[in-house]
Amino acid sequence: MTLDVDRARKDTPGCTNVVHFNNAGAALAPAAVTDAVIDHLRLEEQIGGYEAAAAAASEMNNVYDAIARLIGCGPHEVAVVENATRAWDMAFYAMRFGPGDRILTARAEYASNVIAFLQVAAQTGARVEVVDNDEYGQLSVQDLQRRLDDDVKLVAVTHVPTQSGLVNPAAEIGRLTRAAGVPFLLDACQSIGQLPVDVEEIGCDLLSATGRKFLRGPRGTGFLYVSDRLIEQLEPPFLDLHAATWTAPDQYTIRTDARRFENWETNCAAKIGLGVAVDYALEWGIEAIEERVTALARQLRQRLWDLPRVTVQDQGQRLCGIVTFTVNGVPAAEAQSRLSAAGINTTVSAVSSARFDLAPRGLPDVVRASVHYYNTADEIDKLCATVQSFGITRP
Repeated sequence: MTLDVDRARKDTPGCTNVVHFNNAGAALAPAAVTDAVIDHLRLEEQIGGYEAAAAAASEMNNVYDAIARLIGCGPHEVAVVENATRAWDMAFYAMRFGPGDRILTARAEYASNVIAFLQVAAQTGARVEVVDNDEYGQLSVQDLQRRLDDDVKLVAVTHVPTQSGLVNPAAEIGRLTRAAGVPFLLDACQSIGQLPVDVEEIGCDLLSATGRKFLRGPRGTGFLYVSDRLIEQLEPPFLDLHAATWTAPDQYTIRTDARRFENWETNCAAKIGLGVAVDYALEWGIEAIEERVTALARQLRQRLWDLPRVTVQDQGQRLCGIVTFTVNGVPAAEAQSRLSAAGINTTVSAVSSARFDLAPRGLPDVVRASVHYYNTADEIDKLCATVQSFGITRP
């Protein structure tokens, strides 16, 4: 599979301004996505918000069809919400827990998710258990299998963590949870758009994702997949007249599809932009994107490993487009700042975002450089040359 990098860069105006290795934060949007958002805002400006939404009904509906094609589900199993956190929260807080119930998660789990676990555990008497890592630093499928029993009410795992390039073995987790009859919530925030993600192949019951990262969509967009297997067991933590119908003075009926997890008011322009971003990714082909992204990340890791005083901190048997590293004697925040001064976008993943993972490894933080298919070997050269200069120049 060959991807036309020149065309991808021409489609991406930001490539002329920066070397963007912060795609796991927010990728550079293609012009088609930005144009779609602005066009709808202009339509709202000209004819009014409600009227513009009615006029763009087909574009609004397209996002469900596009996401369904992306992850291998039915459009009725998709809810479009404000962000991945809201998508994950709507799923998690719809679950019911009691004293002695157990929630299993991974060492690579993200702070926002763990905070929610701890809140619900304090409120209900449920317990949070962290599954051990295997020898590669990813979730141990053997340890998960050992822990699964009737007290386990949820397995919730981040597919690709914020602080590492590892890819947790989602399909293996799904096979175990399906056999045990335990719901499986997959946070795919960092994997959607850079890796093929098929919910039937994985076997997850719930999946949350964002638009702004590797999908290259607008900020303030996200989606939730809710399997037909589980939806009737889940009542959203709050409802409105979009999620339910007021059928009598003292009665209401919740809608039957995943849109019960949405609310009525939405950013129509951003939602349309999300649909365009998904279509754009599908046009390139997720397999081709994965091949390009994985190859670039492998090249970047090797180049960084070859630099003195640099340690690549990624764990996992399978690695993706996120590359994390530390520079001996240079704090991560300083490294990120100096890269930024050179026109290179990266970010810092701090221990406060991943205490189960970074703290046991003695890492207060790491520099995170995340590649995408529009990045180039020349840009990798520039990043590595800048990092190498840390030992020569001082800020």
